[in-house]
Amino acid sequence: MSTWTMSWWTKACFSIIRIPVKFFVQSKSIPTDPIQELNIDKQKPILYVLPYNSKIDLMVVRSLCEKYQLPDPLQGVKTDNGLLPAFLYIDKGPGMFASNQQKKKSIEIIGEYIKAHKHDSELDVQMLPVSVMFSRAPDKEGKKKLSLQVLGGTRKFIKMIFSGRDCYTRFSNTVSFKNLAAQVNENDEQITTLALKLSRVARIHFSKQRTASVGPTLPVRQQMLRKLLNNPALTDAIQEEAKSKNISLEKARKNALSMLNEIAANFTYRALKMTDFVLTWAWSRLYQGLKVTNADPIRELAQNGHEIVYAPCHRSHMDYLLLSYVLYRQGLVPPHIAAGINLNFWPAGPIFRRLGAFFIRRSFKGNKLYTAVFREYLAELFMRGYSVEYFIEGGRSRTGRLLDPKTGMLMMTIQTLLRGDPRPISIVPVYIGYEHVLEVATYANELRGATKKKESLWQTIKAFFKLKKLGYGYVNFGQPIPLNQFLNHHIPEWREAIDPTGAARPNWLTPTTNLLAKNIMESINSSAAVNAMNLCCSILLASQQSALTKKRLIEHINHALVMLKNVPYSELITVPNNSAEELFEHAKAMGKFVITEDDAGEIVSLSPEQAILMTYYRNNIQHLIIIPAIMARIMVKHNRISADELIAQVLRLYPLIKSELFIRYDEEQLLTYVNKLIHSFAELNLINYTPERITLNYLKIASMQLLASGSKDTLQRYAIAFSLLQKDPAMSRASLEKESRLIAERLSVLHGINAPEFFDKGVFSTLVSTLREQGYLDDKDEGSLDKIKLMNETLKPLITSRVLQTIEEIY
Repeated sequence: MSTWTMSWWTKACFSIIRIPVKFFVQSKSIPTDPIQELNIDKQKPILYVLPYNSKIDLMVVRSLCEKYQLPDPLQGVKTDNGLLPAFLYIDKGPGMFASNQQKKKSIEIIGEYIKAHKHDSELDVQMLPVSVMFSRAPDKEGKKKLSLQVLGGTRKFIKMIFSGRDCYTRFSNTVSFKNLAAQVNENDEQITTLALKLSRVARIHFSKQRTASVGPTLPVRQQMLRKLLNNPALTDAIQEEAKSKNISLEKARKNALSMLNEIAANFTYRALKMTDFVLTWAWSRLYQGLKVTNADPIRELAQNGHEIVYAPCHRSHMDYLLLSYVLYRQGLVPPHIAAGINLNFWPAGPIFRRLGAFFIRRSFKGNKLYTAVFREYLAELFMRGYSVEYFIEGGRSRTGRLLDPKTGMLMMTIQTLLRGDPRPISIVPVYIGYEHVLEVATYANELRGATKKKESLWQTIKAFFKLKKLGYGYVNFGQPIPLNQFLNHHIPEWREAIDPTGAARPNWLTPTTNLLAKNIMESINSSAAVNAMNLCCSILLASQQSALTKKRLIEHINHALVMLKNVPYSELITVPNNSAEELFEHAKAMGKFVITEDDAGEIVSLSPEQAILMTYYRNNIQHLIIIPAIMARIMVKHNRISADELIAQVLRLYPLIKSELFIRYDEEQLLTYVNKLIHSFAELNLINYTPERITLNYLKIASMQLLASGSKDTLQRYAIAFSLLQKDPAMSRASLEKESRLIAERLSVLHGINAPEFFDKGVFSTLVSTLREQGYLDDKDEGSLDKIKLMNETLKPLITSRVLQTIEEIY
């Protein structure tokens, strides 16, 4: 191939087209930071691969290359074989003048690149697939819509003018030509075959990419609902409703249609675009930024045709909007969202419905028709290929910890798979975190016994005008759980239960759903975001009087950062790269701390009211710090201890902690984690360590005591339960839960324990259930005396004598 040159006519065209592109187009890149997220090497030459011949698209790509300081696609790539073009179109462009030779030309260019790499072993060109989309509006049923790929040049120009602000440029992972060239010999036939294969793979890639970004065809809502009424399972439920309530079949059918109208979403792209505009403004006003991690595997799932179920934790009403906004900006179709019926108030309800929300009653109990209607609607969403989002906790967490999962929606998801849908279903756990949660003060009041206020327009308006800079928001996508593989592993014979009617309810369904729910919760916690606020709050709340000097606070922040980075809880945990001082200054700027100053320097503290509220943020990452804190408490209380004894005590306490905080480790993983933490303590000079003995470094005793205080409330709760059990091993589970809560409430008053979750009903309910699972209680509510005694011997040295005395006196 001769050296590539650009004709004067082509140069003139590009120069002319660049002017309206610069004026009309503001393309958003997907992902938002392609250089970092896709590991693009800016120092290596790049061949930009576009799906079809479009000079407008190439100029949009070129503008983003300038922004990210990537090589110019119009400059060409120098090789030993001469200058090669730095861009290629995989397919012919739209319009009557498009050349049918484009496919052949693209294969020739790819072939020349392979040959160039065979001749020059040092050459390594990155092939970068990149596509431009003006508008991502899905097609509608019954309406023919000309796809963007087949628009003529004139229509594409008009589209650029009217949709230039609704433009997205999708960068994909690079492919190394050097690695590809190593697969073939210097044989023209082999090179041509490889070039053909790469061209075909690229076309399939771009097609899947667009489907993942635009989504399935939108139905005509009422037609879809009427079609659902004729489903065999729903027809049977309607007949049963008519019979059981002694009403006419038509009346029962109207009831079912009314329920469907109450439930069903009414998604429109126009509402999505308007909301994207509003939220872009709102997020910039409220937050300093949104940090998103691990989105690329989710894009890959969507491109591979997976049905995606997003299962986020639930901190705030902002979650609904935030996750949809992030997914849209990441090049994915926003999901249909299961929202509580309490949010179906005017005007929020109609708006949410147009954004994909479908509304769900708090309880299905006793209403067979509603259960059948909802199950059929959910199955229809899956069958049509819509991604779905539901909050597996059921409601918002009032304490900042994950709540015990509600498994109804998850069970319906498995039942949908049992209908025989050929599309694989993947569940994506999502950690959503904030440095300021709007409802925290309300949560604290509700935990003190205040009545939950009903959501309303006025309440929403009042909250909005109180908003100010809220720090950063975090969306971390966890490790996807392929549902088919999960069932293959745990229930190899699950396909025997496939029933197209959706009525299948095999014996293994409930326990398997519970196991899956626990895995999801652990995966959410395994992708937590550490930030300035939850880190500072965790340290201040562990200190006496919730106060520290600035110097000591920064020292402890640094210790925490070192441990979290050197001994990561999981690969998906995000820890800030800022220095300890930068994190403190950022948290300080949010106005939560009381700063006083004397001759010795600044003192940072929390007011009694703020201390209660700040427990919420500490609890977001409690699962990351609890095991180091318990280890520190054991070492502080025993002064010197062998590594084996330390590990034995941690193992004894671990099942209780694992259930309460959804910690992911099995016993083997825990041992590895604990041993790494011991070495980390030693590296920080907090302890002197030999395999036979661990002793405290008394010059650093204050640091160990502060770390140890992070486990104080948790261990005191366990001490309450086991003190009661030792006195009355035959105590019923209900009595144990009730008495434990009463003692905890009294203890919080007498000893100034300001953590709302300390006497939370849900926490004690989980604890009592775990005691039964671990054999401390049996089915006859009779405790195992030896196990109870051993646990008490472990716990009592870790609790202050004052607190122990109070527990004894109260009981």
